[in-house]
Amino acid sequence: MGGAIDELTRNAVDVLPSGELERKLELGRPLRVKFGIDVTSPEIHVGHAIPLQRMRAFQDAGHVGVLVVGDYTTRIGDPSGRSTERPILSDEEIDRNAKTYFEQAKQVIDAERTELRFNGEWLGKLDFAEVVRLTRTITVARLLERDDFAKRFAAKAPISVSELLYPMMQAYDSVAIEADVELGGTDQLYNLLAGRDVMQAYGLEPQVVLTTPLLRGYDGRKMSASLGNYIGLTDPPEQQFGKAMRLSDEMLPEYYALVMEREPPQGDPLEAKLALARFVVARSHGEEAARRAEEHFTRVVRERQAPENVPEVDLPAEDPAHLPTLLSRYFGMTTSHARRLIAQGGVRLDGEPVTELDVPRERLTDALLQAGKRQFVRFRAA
Repeated sequence: MGGAIDELTRNAVDVLPSGELERKLELGRPLRVKFGIDVTSPEIHVGHAIPLQRMRAFQDAGHVGVLVVGDYTTRIGDPSGRSTERPILSDEEIDRNAKTYFEQAKQVIDAERTELRFNGEWLGKLDFAEVVRLTRTITVARLLERDDFAKRFAAKAPISVSELLYPMMQAYDSVAIEADVELGGTDQLYNLLAGRDVMQAYGLEPQVVLTTPLLRGYDGRKMSASLGNYIGLTDPPEQQFGKAMRLSDEMLPEYYALVMEREPPQGDPLEAKLALARFVVARSHGEEAARRAEEHFTRVVRERQAPENVPEVDLPAEDPAHLPTLLSRYFGMTTSHARRLIAQGGVRLDGEPVTELDVPRERLTDALLQAGKRQFVRFRAA
């Protein structure tokens, strides 16, 4: 029982208070290691997996992971790192997302050593008197120490009372499950430390706080569902592989350290990137899926050939066919975007660039239409 401290804290930015984790490990019992996640999108991404990997390290050392799905706190919205209030999802969206999270997290954590909890279990039962008691644990001045709140307050931007309650509600999760350790990204440091204060106010021994770095998305910005720059754990293999291959060479050390937890290889960055893409796909879908995804990437992206399975669509009735309309119909792009793509040489018929906007119907018979690098349809005679 315990575990090597270096492995438990791999990639950690903060482990607070100093020396407290070592003391808890000496208690001789399994620690309760919490990670909370709000259900703001249907997917967990590889950035969320970084603290989950730390949970797995604790589990491998004999401790218990407690995955808290924030079905209740999602209805308020975590303001961490935000300059505006976050739009609130409908109850149906929240419930739908919440049901999928554990299945996705099981790609990383040990399901047998995990408690799955939904914070609606306890937050939904708090009466007004208990909420008032909770608010007494943290002062307004302390709340306004948060960087995001301080900036919005100075700019006279709106801060709702519900947002001020969020750190206390997340902290109450730690009270409810009696957490020994809470994991989170560096943007969660304030919330995690608030958990220590609230646990003490409720007469519990406060948790240790362990934060991990925030992973950048393939566009170089913080990986985020709202930015759409993430690699989802449930993305199809070809998408995962392609997104990983979009990373810049300078981001490889970051991904190797945080996602693969190993040193990047020396030599060709392309080979290092391919190995990373294989790892991401294999973890989610298995080795065979990773092999097929790489074959697809090589064929479609590197060799610019058509994929093996191309959707077939009926020939358009109009003659000549207006190409921007076809691209809008089959590829979901606007006609103005389609015109720009045509002008840039990004649209091909049977491998040859198309420059005209109107194409004779006979030229489309059994032809392969390609938009950009990855979108294809083949026309068939009706």
